[in-house]
Amino acid sequence: MKDLGSLMKQAQAMQEKLQAAQARLAETLVEGAAGGGMVRLTLKGGGELVRLTLDESLLAPGDGEIVADLIIAAHADAKRKLDGAQNDVMRDVAGPLAGLPGMPKF
Repeated sequence: MKDLGSLMKQAQAMQEKLQAAQARLAETLVEGAAGGGMVRLTLKGGGELVRLTLDESLLAPGDGEIVADLIIAAHADAKRKLDGAQNDVMRDVAGPLAGLPGMPKF
């Protein structure tokens, strides 16, 4: 039963690490850019859009479709970075258990 107690302690420690990691991730900010930086946006850890910056040259009449495409591309860039940051943190939390059957693969 000593092994079971040790396993329970490890599970509790992992749960605490996971909660701390989730709190860190919730506050993580990543920036995505498109159009050579003409469109920049910032996502918070949960995917919430918190900032959008457009180069004023994009605000000309008739450029709406281009601006929309650049915003979508910048969002995809930021989302990819956010997903990477989340995977890194979760891989760190899982430690030696990462990749075991029943554990998420990062």
